[in-house]
Amino acid sequence: MTRVAPAAGPSPGKIRSARLAPDRGRGRRAEGSAGDGAVLLGIGTVLLAACCAHAQPIARPYPAPAPDALIAALSAQQAAARSMNARVRATSWLGGERVRATVNMLVERDGHLRFEAEVSLQGTVATLATDGAAFALYDAHKNELSRGPACPANVASLVRIPLAPAEVAAVLLGEARPPGPIDPATASVGWDSNRGADLLAVPVPAGGTLQVSFRGDGSARTLVAVDRIDARGAPLWRTSYEDHETEGGVRLPKTIRFAEQNSSFDDGVEIKFKDRALNAPAPAGAFTLQPPAGATVVEVGCGPAPK
Repeated sequence: MTRVAPAAGPSPGKIRSARLAPDRGRGRRAEGSAGDGAVLLGIGTVLLAACCAHAQPIARPYPAPAPDALIAALSAQQAAARSMNARVRATSWLGGERVRATVNMLVERDGHLRFEAEVSLQGTVATLATDGAAFALYDAHKNELSRGPACPANVASLVRIPLAPAEVAAVLLGEARPPGPIDPATASVGWDSNRGADLLAVPVPAGGTLQVSFRGDGSARTLVAVDRIDARGAPLWRTSYEDHETEGGVRLPKTIRFAEQNSSFDDGVEIKFKDRALNAPAPAGAFTLQPPAGATVVEVGCGPAPK
């Protein structure tokens, strides 16, 4: 298994370019002639109508679980997967351009993150590290180190998930980070008949709810999605966890999808795991970066999250 390098900072000798160029090849949307588009549109309309005509709500095939049962399932997964060393293929369609890279990741539940992006024939091109409070990003192409607070806009500089570091960690670990200990008296359980999943809704002090979806009952229960809903009932962001496998006794997704607001997952971020290991201690200094000799250092604030 490939592991994230233990060095506290990047090695400029092996880093050649940090420019993660948009991939202008085949993306989610196929391109063709206007005639082809009309034919495809017609076929798609027929198929969609047929699908919707036959789609039936999924009924819960077992008694509704109490909030305590779903809270316990979430807590058990958090306890079993505290940290992760992984290699993934990350693809982003945010902003209308596809950006792809292989990323080595160190992830700790409390928001300690280190991402090293690799591009074919170039090696490691960029490194991001945060201890949950401070952030640093080394751009090898520019030989430039940016550093500042670990706000969502900065943390999303490499893997475009514009959330707080601990929330990003929860997404990458395939689950959810509630705003604090969950009180069963204020949580509620519903049923999503489209997903065929139990829905644990937890109130958030800032307004709205965090909704965690589980499919299955008892020992087969699997966390499959998270939705952050604002006080007006509108989605702020959402995840889908797919293609689960068992790693270290924990059910974890091999594919993670992230989208903001009402955007489709086709316009968001997709993470596919190549390999991973759970709960191994991180190398000393892994979550801080020091500027290499001759690098320009740029102090940054918190601007808008990447689009």
